[in-house]
Amino acid sequence: MPELPEVEVCRRGLLPELEGGVVQQVVIRAPKLRQTIPTELSNVLPGCRIVAIRRRGKYLLLDCMRPGVEGSLIIHLGMSGKLRFVPHGQAPARHDHVDWVLAGQTLRFTDPRRFGVVLWQPGPPEQVETHPLLASQGIEPLSDAFTGAWLHAACARRSGPIKPVLMDSHMVVGIGNIYASESLFRAGISPLRAANRISLARCETLVRAIRETLSAAIAAGGSTIRDYVHSDGSTGWFQIEAAVYDRDGKPCVRCDGVVRQIRQAGRSSYYCPSCQH
Repeated sequence: MPELPEVEVCRRGLLPELEGGVVQQVVIRAPKLRQTIPTELSNVLPGCRIVAIRRRGKYLLLDCMRPGVEGSLIIHLGMSGKLRFVPHGQAPARHDHVDWVLAGQTLRFTDPRRFGVVLWQPGPPEQVETHPLLASQGIEPLSDAFTGAWLHAACARRSGPIKPVLMDSHMVVGIGNIYASESLFRAGISPLRAANRISLARCETLVRAIRETLSAAIAAGGSTIRDYVHSDGSTGWFQIEAAVYDRDGKPCVRCDGVVRQIRQAGRSSYYCPSCQH
């Protein structure tokens, strides 16, 4: 599933092509993905200018406006969804579910597994945060509010292992399995350590490691996960640079230890027992 870096890369790729553009037509071919696609999009969106493209966690938010209409498209790529530009008139394939037709090209949403989301939240841009899918989202890890002190206070209430805690989107958004493993490795913290037994100083180190890991992934174009691609068809390369993820049994890049794989909350965790404590 695309995580925060992949969605942020997607947002940045869409920005120069979409921002300021006017939607001419909306074509909906599937009535439902993870949730029902609002049929009113076909009537509401034509004539709307896309005034901003934002990200909240793993959700893309397209703020749209025309006289008498103001609202935000909420898009989630799900497990296999992708947005890409196609020429006008290009025939849709089996899993091409939604088109947004603009002046020069068409933005097409493809989702073979149909776990994605395309929804509409009417009202000013700030009102989209009240949508049920977004209201429960945690703090943004690249925001100024995400500090060592904040993380230390949040972890004080959690006695479970730190790795699943970092992946809880109700606390922090967008830190998926790869990035949690890599961040903990950078910080030298074991994924098995109880969250409430991490000191303030180590929480500050972990926050820096999370920021560095996510920023590096964004700079690298995200991770290549299954068939995930960007809007221009390119793939991300961060997974190739991973220090521990998917390297079970291989030498640690930092010490003489060996990377180990364990299961936590149904997911694989990778770490070096020799230098992560």
